[in-house]
Amino acid sequence: MDCDELTVVEEQNQPERKESGKRGRKPGRKASTEKIDMKAKLERSRQSARECRARKKLRYQYLEELVSDREKAVFELRRELEKLHFWALEIDAGRFPEGLQELLEELGAMKQE
Repeated sequence: MDCDELTVVEEQNQPERKESGKRGRKPGRKASTEKIDMKAKLERSRQSARECRARKKLRYQYLEELVSDREKAVFELRRELEKLHFWALEIDAGRFPEGLQELLEELGAMKQE
C-alpha cells in the first residue's frame, strides 16, 4: 500500500464535516465588521456582568435578611427557655412564679376551644 492509498483510506473512514460549522473564522467577513462584532460582544459581556453582579447583590441581601430573622428567632427562644428554666427552679423551691398563672389560664382557654 502506498502513502497515497493510505491517505485515501483514512479520508474514507473519517465522518464528513459540515462546511458551515460555528467555530472559526467565517469566510468573506471583513476586518471592520469583526471589530464591530467584537465591540458588540464586549458590550453584551459587560452588560451580562452588570446583571450578574446585581443578582448576586440581591441574593446576598436576601440571605442577610434570612440570617437576621433566624438570629432574632433564636434570641426569642433562648429568652423563653431561660424564663421556663427560672420557673422550674421556682416551682422546685416551692414558690409559685410570676406569669405562670397567666400561662396556665391561656392554655386552659385553648383546651376549651
